[in-house]
Amino acid sequence: MSPPSATAVFLVLTLEPGGATVAREVLGEIEGLTRSFGFGHPEGRLTCVAGIGATAWEPLYGSPRPAALRPFRELAGPRHRAPATPGDLLLHLRAERPDLCFALAAELVRRLGDAARVQDEVQTFTYYDSRNLLGFVDGTENPVGDLAADTALVGEEDPVFAGGSYVVVQKYLHDMDAWGKLGTEEQERVVGRTKQTNLELTDAPGSHVDLNTLTGPDGSELRVLRAAMPFGRPGHGEFGTYFVVYARDPEVPATMLRRMFLGTDGAAGPDPILDFSRAVTGTAFFAPSARFLREASAA
Repeated sequence: MSPPSATAVFLVLTLEPGGATVAREVLGEIEGLTRSFGFGHPEGRLTCVAGIGATAWEPLYGSPRPAALRPFRELAGPRHRAPATPGDLLLHLRAERPDLCFALAAELVRRLGDAARVQDEVQTFTYYDSRNLLGFVDGTENPVGDLAADTALVGEEDPVFAGGSYVVVQKYLHDMDAWGKLGTEEQERVVGRTKQTNLELTDAPGSHVDLNTLTGPDGSELRVLRAAMPFGRPGHGEFGTYFVVYARDPEVPATMLRRMFLGTDGAAGPDPILDFSRAVTGTAFFAPSARFLREASAA
């Protein structure tokens, strides 16, 4: 994944009966189309990642399949629910210019035609200094460089799909009125960071940061690569975060979500941020490498 961009478009689609052949061809064209739309505007840094859901993998690519690809599993906690919603294909387009995302998205949807139906479409943006609409900096702990690649990309443990990544996608809607009634210190205790300086609080058990901090058997922190971005329609009272994570091991984000919605064995949780942010979608995908998509389309 490239560094954060100014804008992004997310499309979640479901395959229509008999649509696999066309969809496979279009997915194989993404690399070339992205290059064509972005060629004259290198400063726009246009990219597109495609993900395939568990139920769509066999119709599109047969076997083998990514070893850990599973559908998104609904989580029903004591107060909050993470729903599982339809999604066979994910298109994640990013650029420094919204027109480039728009143009490529429009062409991909046109080429898919009746082969796939759009279930969700969200246009997102960078908000101030990478803050979410709740006012806090997002993605602070994202790995960079070689660590980012090791965190997000499948390696020799599944050699056929090396270079790909597991993706979890959720749309969250914020209750801005309720959030705004909290004082800054109360908001900071919910998140686990200071709002102005973005420093992690030293004593915030059960906070959002606390519940999303995982460690492995050796004590090292287990990470994911976050690509969440804000979205909204003020005229419709809609304010939210499009939550997206890429992971080499999908069990890491799955564990984070279980801790958020169900709590922990130590009785911490659920995540207090869920009192102000409601999950309305939930989908899981595997994003193969561009080479895989290109070669599978030509086969």
